[in-house]
Amino acid sequence: MKAARKALHGEWKALTTRQRSDILRKIGDLILERKEELAMLESMDTGKPYALALEMDISRAAHNFYFFSDYLTSLGTESYQQDHVALHYSIRKPVGVVGMINPWNLPLLLLTWKLAPCLAAGNTAVMKPAEWTPMTATVLAQICLDAGVPPGVVNLVHGFGTDSAGSAIAEHPHIDAVTFTGETSTGTAIMKAAAPTLKKVSFELGGKNPNIIFADSDIDEVIETTVNSSFINQGEVCLCGSRIYVEESAYDLFLQKFIAATKQLKVGNPLEEDSFVGAIVSQEHYLKVMRYIDLAKEEGGTIETGGKRPDHLETGYFIEPTIVTGLSETSRCVNEEIFGPIVTVLPFSTEETVIAQANDTHYGLGATIWTNDLRRAHRVAQSIDAGIIWVNTWYLRDLRTPFGGMKQSGVGREGGSHSFEFYSELSNITIKM
Repeated sequence: MKAARKALHGEWKALTTRQRSDILRKIGDLILERKEELAMLESMDTGKPYALALEMDISRAAHNFYFFSDYLTSLGTESYQQDHVALHYSIRKPVGVVGMINPWNLPLLLLTWKLAPCLAAGNTAVMKPAEWTPMTATVLAQICLDAGVPPGVVNLVHGFGTDSAGSAIAEHPHIDAVTFTGETSTGTAIMKAAAPTLKKVSFELGGKNPNIIFADSDIDEVIETTVNSSFINQGEVCLCGSRIYVEESAYDLFLQKFIAATKQLKVGNPLEEDSFVGAIVSQEHYLKVMRYIDLAKEEGGTIETGGKRPDHLETGYFIEPTIVTGLSETSRCVNEEIFGPIVTVLPFSTEETVIAQANDTHYGLGATIWTNDLRRAHRVAQSIDAGIIWVNTWYLRDLRTPFGGMKQSGVGREGGSHSFEFYSELSNITIKM
């Protein structure tokens, strides 16, 4: 903490906007130069397929730095001339030392999503990766030094969360802001810990996202995307569409095609190129997911496919992609975030009904809507209580747009100007004419 505070007022502060921009771009370049190494470390830590880590996690991590490198040089501020009385103008200053508490599902990608705008705004950082996935954060810290970031600007702390490193970051008086991605309960604890010092907070928390499929949509296109939005990264993605609602007239056809497509997914060694589903991140999480599969059966659900470790894998934390039907809207498996390769599929009768079902949750992170009716697309999208809504697509991102959740899925927004609103403080200056 002392190193971060000291660096905030040293060489780092003296750099020009262009110099900071060049350093961010260099970090992106170095990430890509070491992409195979980083992808391997990410796969080893998380259990995700190496090919997925290489294609998605590492490339997007580099792009985060490229984006904010460019965005930094285009920022402006407001000014207002008050008749002939005064000139008012605003300036942005770094918020200070930012604590970053990172999750285990997309370790490098989500850490760079925080670190890039943090550095762009001139802050210093104290990063704490999840205890299960420490390796790529360690490499990233070295990359920052190699790219020209002065010592003390980017700091790395390994440790546990509650009553350990995470709590220390949230409570420490030298931390000015905390950004966290993870479970809602942990976000609540961090907010309580940060409250006495009135730290700024930005949270991206849990999700139980609806995937709403109307009968007029292109079912084959829906299936292709829904397989990804359900099971990519072992379903360990906060934006996965794990609550699938299908209009009654298309329900049987969708379910038939969805089951068939899901059965084609290979579960296997993350280092094998054709593995789509790798291993669950840890024994603890594996057992949690398996308990939900047992619970689905107890709640009256039908396991249409999956629900167990694949027969060809005698050891390891592997779970077949699992589709559950026949559950009630009030069941725990429909309402609670499982964070694994499990989805529930329920039929709906009317637009009004499915909107009510989709919103009947204390989460509000993401939603997906499938329809070829333009009016309906706008109508339903504007009726869903979620921070990120896709129509006829999923996980399509533009880093200029706001990212974050409603209800218990988060506090604040990041992306583009929204990131700078969090990572900086705004001052207004008035000059009398």
